[in-house]
Amino acid sequence: MSPLRYLLAAAVLFAFVLDESSSQAQLTPDFYNTTCPNASNIILGVLQNAFNSDIRITASLIRLHFHDCFVNGCDGSILLDNVANDTSIDSEKFSMANNNSARGFEVVDAMKAALESACPGIVSCADILAIASEQSVNLSGGPSWTVPLGRRDGRTANRSLADQNLPTPFQTLDLLKGRFTNVGLNDNTDLVALSGAHTFGRAQCQFFSQRLFNFNGTGNPDPTLNATLLAQLQQLCPQGGNGSVLTNLDLSTPDGFDNDYFSNLQANNGLLQSDQELFSTPGADTIPIVNNFSSNETAFFESFAVSMIRMGNLSLLTGTQGEIRSNCRRVNANNLSTRSSSDGGLVSSI
Repeated sequence: MSPLRYLLAAAVLFAFVLDESSSQAQLTPDFYNTTCPNASNIILGVLQNAFNSDIRITASLIRLHFHDCFVNGCDGSILLDNVANDTSIDSEKFSMANNNSARGFEVVDAMKAALESACPGIVSCADILAIASEQSVNLSGGPSWTVPLGRRDGRTANRSLADQNLPTPFQTLDLLKGRFTNVGLNDNTDLVALSGAHTFGRAQCQFFSQRLFNFNGTGNPDPTLNATLLAQLQQLCPQGGNGSVLTNLDLSTPDGFDNDYFSNLQANNGLLQSDQELFSTPGADTIPIVNNFSSNETAFFESFAVSMIRMGNLSLLTGTQGEIRSNCRRVNANNLSTRSSSDGGLVSSI
């Protein structure tokens, strides 16, 4: 075992110890060993095929897991489409944080289809997101960790709760801290470590353009934004321009999972306000954590693994709770209704 792998194994053990007394202890890494022993390899095969044609998919998949867990826990609710005549599902895909932004659903569909072919009715959509997130990080050069498994899928989706719970790129540090503690994560190490997932992926102009010209109604740009980066972004995202234009979250290694994100913050090169707040808020307890992760990638990788496991344990459905969806976009009752419908008109997909 490599030194880094050994450290991450210890980190995983530490995370289990933290949660041992709660219902989260029902999760186990070997949950599918007898019922679907190739589950992880099946998911990885689909991910690698998608990655070959879409290098952004790894960041997109971990974002789905994050946005799932912050809304009623890690139950696959973010994957549900709206269905006519079912008021229990208000698709979280249309929440402010996800609408025309969250992506990767078709890849999750492909993972689920492959799993249903190999071992039908066994692997939950919630666990697919957890497994795919770890694999995405590792495939992009980041750490690997043992993923606790055994989550079951929820039968509801809640767009208003998504709007209420999900952190936004426009928030101050205090507001970000509140979003993390509200779901049961800590407001320092978990916040900084999980924000480090912005070391890869892209963001649309609409999520940072408020920093470029009239920050907080001052008539001036955000003073914590590096002047060189500011000039580049003003050209990319002019006032009144296309808010869907993409740019890299990490200036230096946009597709690799490393600790450059934290060095960017030290140089005022954080793209999103919510990123830069971690380092530029005077006296913040997050500043020394950013400094530590910037100088010590192993420390970041260790903390990230622990925080991912902790996030993946939020408000779980296990045992006989919830269900194992056969289609990640629909609860099983609606899936059966759709199959028996003559016109298939029950489902309203996006």
